Parts: sequence; C-alpha cells; structure tokens
Amino acid sequence: MSQILVADLLIILVSGFMAGVLCRFLKIPMLVGYIAVGALVGGGGLDLMGGRHHEIEYLAEAGALLLLFSIGLEFSLKELTSLKRHIVLGGAVQMLLVALPTALVAAAFGLEWRPAVFLGLAVALSSTVLVFKSLAEYGQTTSQGGRRMLSILLFQDIAIVPILLLVPLLTGSESGRGISDYFLLALSSIFFVAVIPLLRKILQVWVAPFLSERRSPELIVLFVLSLLGVMMELTHLVGLSPALGAFACGLMLNGNRLTAQIDALVLPFRETFAAIFFVGLGILFNPKIIMMAPLFAACAFAGVLLLKSLAACVAARLTGVPWRPALGIGVGLAQIGEFAFILAFSGVQAGLIMTTHYDFLLVFALGSLVLTPFLLQAGQRLMATAEDQGGQGEGVSDGLVTDEIDKALVIGIGHIGRMISLHLETRGFYVCALDMSPVNLHPLSLQGIKTVTGDACDPETLARARVGDAQLVVLCVPDDAMAVEIVKSLRTFNADCTVIVRCRYRLTAEQLQSLGASIIITEETLTATELLSVLSEKDMI
Repeated sequence: MSQILVADLLIILVSGFMAGVLCRFLKIPMLVGYIAVGALVGGGGLDLMGGRHHEIEYLAEAGALLLLFSIGLEFSLKELTSLKRHIVLGGAVQMLLVALPTALVAAAFGLEWRPAVFLGLAVALSSTVLVFKSLAEYGQTTSQGGRRMLSILLFQDIAIVPILLLVPLLTGSESGRGISDYFLLALSSIFFVAVIPLLRKILQVWVAPFLSERRSPELIVLFVLSLLGVMMELTHLVGLSPALGAFACGLMLNGNRLTAQIDALVLPFRETFAAIFFVGLGILFNPKIIMMAPLFAACAFAGVLLLKSLAACVAARLTGVPWRPALGIGVGLAQIGEFAFILAFSGVQAGLIMTTHYDFLLVFALGSLVLTPFLLQAGQRLMATAEDQGGQGEGVSDGLVTDEIDKALVIGIGHIGRMISLHLETRGFYVCALDMSPVNLHPLSLQGIKTVTGDACDPETLARARVGDAQLVVLCVPDDAMAVEIVKSLRTFNADCTVIVRCRYRLTAEQLQSLGASIIITEETLTATELLSVLSEKDMI
C-alpha cells in the first residue's frame, strides 16, 4: 500500500511540474494546468491511478488542510476589526443569498433538509487563495473593490469553523447519537474554541522567544509540523474535523515574532501541497456525472455562477459599493472555493451526503475554478474602470488618496525596500510596492500599502503598478543586471519621473545613468538608514 501511495504521489508531482512549466510557457494560470493534467491522468483520461481514488482523496485533503493552516497563519485580527461592518454585513448576506436558494433547489429535487442545507453552505464558499493571489498580483488589495472582496472572503473563512462544528449535529438520528452525545460534543467544541487564545498567548510569550533564541530554521519547521499534526489529531479525537485543527494551528502561530519566518519556511510546502490538491481534484473528476445528465449539469453550473455573482453583487452594494464595481466583485467571487471540498469530504465521511452529491459538487467546483482566473480578470476590469471613472483609481478608494498627492513606486521589497516604503508613506506619498514574492509584500499590504506581485521587467506588471503616474521610483533590487533591465522598462512608460537606483557595483553606474536613472547610489554596504538620509539630503522625500 505504501509503495502504491508513493507512486501515486510521484505521478501527481511530475504531472503538476509538467503542467506548471507548460502554463508558464503559454502564460496561462497554473491552476488551469493543474486541474487539466489531473483530469488527463485520472480515470477520465489515461487512468494512471488505476481507479485508486480513495488514496487520492486523502492526498488532496492533505493539501487543503495545509492551505487552511496558511489562512489561519495570515488571519489578521487588525483587518477583522477595521472591516467589521463590511465583514458581517457583506459576508452574511452573500452566504445567505447563496445557501438558502441552493438548499431550496436541492430540497425540491428530493434531498432531505439536512444535506440540502449542508450543500448550500458548501456552495456559498468562494476561493480565498485564488482571489487573494489575483488581487495581490493586480495591486487591488487596498482598493475599494479589493477590500470588499477580502471582507466577504474573511467572513467565509470564519464561517468554516462553525460549519465544521455543525457537521456532526446535522447527521441526524440515524447516526446513533443521543442527546448526551450532542451535549458532550457541544462542550468539547466550546472548550476547544476557548482554549485557542490561551495557547496562542503561551506561544507568544514563551515558545516563540525560545525558538527565536535557538536560531534554527530546522527546529521551527519541525515544531510547526508537529503542532499541526497534534492539533488535527486532537480535533479528530474529540469528534471534530481535522480541518478545524489545521485552521486553529495557524491562528495560534499568528501574531508573534516568528510568524513571518514561519510563513516563509512553510511557503514551499504550501505551494507544493496546493499543486497536489488541485491535481488531485482533477484526478477525481468523473466525466460520467456530466454524461448522465448533460443538460441538467450545464444549466445547474450556469445557475450556480449566476447565483453567486448576484449574491456577492448585492452584498457589496449593501456595504456602499456602487453597482458597477459591485458587479465586478460578484463576478470575481462566482467560483466554488477549494474549502468546499473539505466540507463535502467531511460530509461524506459523516454520512451526511452521498458520494453522488460529492461528485456533482466536485464537477461544478472544478469547472468554476478553471474559469476563476478569467472571471477575476473580468471583475477587476469592472472595478478598475469604475474607480477610474469615479476619480479613485489612483489609490485607496475611501478618499484617502487624491490626484494631488505624489505617487511613489518602490521596486524590490527586502529590508531596505520595506523601510523606504514605510518612510515614503509617512512623508505623504501614495506608495505602491512591487516585488516578485508575495511573502515580502504581505506585511506592507496589511498596513494598507498597495502591493503588486510580479516581475518589474514585465510591461504588464509595470502597468498594473501604474508606473506612468509615479513621480518617484526607487529601485532596491539585489542584482545590477536586473536593475538595468528594469530602468529600461521604466523609461518606456514614464520619461519624466525621478528614478533612484541602489546598485551594488560602481561599474554599473554609468550604464544606469545612460539609461535615464536620476540618482545612483553605489555604496555596497549602504544601510537602510543611510539610504534614507541620502534621499532626504537630495530633497527627494
């Protein structure tokens, strides 16, 4: 059995790698490639797994659990407080307007009320991972539409916890549970939720400083994986879903001095398991479900997309968003999210829904996830067009940034780039931070600074960063050759802005100056504080 599992995992990893390379070459979203190659090697195609779907389900669930852990790790209590009105109102309305009609339609087709409600709640969830990545890449995390989308998604992330707690309670009398069993389950759930803040405080006060003093990334990785396993096992022992334990583990590790380091160390595991998750879902794709009732499947799929778009649009409109960007938000949240699979898998294991219901949900969700990158692009165009027409496209939508405020672009968000971004922000600039790593950008996005993920040599990335509107561009990239290419691209978009380049070698200075760099700082050992001092002396900031 172990050899078969290793072989299946190897097939998934190799298939995911080949699909990722092809998607990069064709410049299409990698998600589409993951799902497509999974369907190709699965039972609907080459059937390389030999029908061993049970093991694949567990591999896919493992990937989803790590994704849920990462959501807990990045869960911002500060963001939750600042957006509390939009989270509660927008999120609750969106889920209600999706879950209730879906449950009513399912009940009309003969489904009992408990599984109908459960399926309605699962369909209401959208993809936090994909939407957040797309917003970061397009620099929309601090825009009005982006913040509203994230508030709805944040409510859904919070709602996963009580929904998972409801799974045992929705199983009904046929599960053999008595009143005392439900009472004990409720007590264990309350105790588990109550103990999380205490464990989080213990980690902040004692464990994080202890691990920090050891200065060992290996110990941090081992501790995180051990804690993740222990929390999932504890939730399983008390009768709750392991997914709840994964989310709780991320929440416990959030907000201490090691959080950023943990995120950076776990990121490779998370991305690998994300590939395993989506390729595994593609393998589980069952085309026979569609062939059984193609017209019904097509109508139901279109109905789900339309329902979710309208629900999110109405929810966004109720939070004060104009109709056009609200429609863009609705289109961007039309997909069925990856965590719907966790709920559905928990429902199958608990006997709440049948395998047929799970297969239908899988087919609809996979179809919506394949369309997600294109839906998000359409939604973001609607939001950007509306903001431009409203005079808010240049900055944060709530009137904090106007055309009179100077705009700065900082490229390369390491330690120095982060300090410069914050310094420019305090000096009154509207700052956009650009980097290839979302991990580097995440702390700035939490502080309300616009961030764009991508290659600064790529014209599309610079266009998303609105380099043409910038009065000041600061380059803090570690490679001189990259700095040269970036300056070339910058000057094709903006010939008048001031470009400050921090390069490593003096030999590169003449080349950068000939390309249009305004100020070149070549000191190899320059610190962030010294660079800020140099810029201030030159009356640049």
